[in-house]
Amino acid sequence: MNNVVLMGRLTRDPMQRMANTVNGEMEVASFTLAVDRRRARSAENNGEQTADFIRCTAFGKQAEFVNKYLHQGTKVCLSGRIQTGSYVNKEGQTVYTTDVIVETIEFAESKAAAAGSSAGNYAAPGAAAAPADISGDFMNIPDSVEDEGLPFK
Repeated sequence: MNNVVLMGRLTRDPMQRMANTVNGEMEVASFTLAVDRRRARSAENNGEQTADFIRCTAFGKQAEFVNKYLHQGTKVCLSGRIQTGSYVNKEGQTVYTTDVIVETIEFAESKAAAAGSSAGNYAAPGAAAAPADISGDFMNIPDSVEDEGLPFK
């Protein structure tokens, strides 16, 4: 089975291009994902978090999503498959490549978290526009909101 799941941040804006296929042209997006290694920070790397930089390629609808909504620093979670290949460079040396071919991709954080802010200011329907008390990912609902006005109980 060839399956990979990654979570990381784009190192730069995706590169967009069109590729010719049997069925016509298809949108392609190429980007590099910085994925933190899951190990303790050590003295040998000065306490810095280490990361792997993984080349990823998306085709079709996935590429359209990447090119439209993702940019440098966006945190995403993706799944796909590893594809290896090789080519001969200008010096005549064989260069081996490893890429992740994206099958699914989604945001891994909210817009507010990406902007470095809290989850935002929310007010109860019909209430004054005072910010609600937010703790974690949940919003405290003011006592003034009637139970009938909530979509859940």
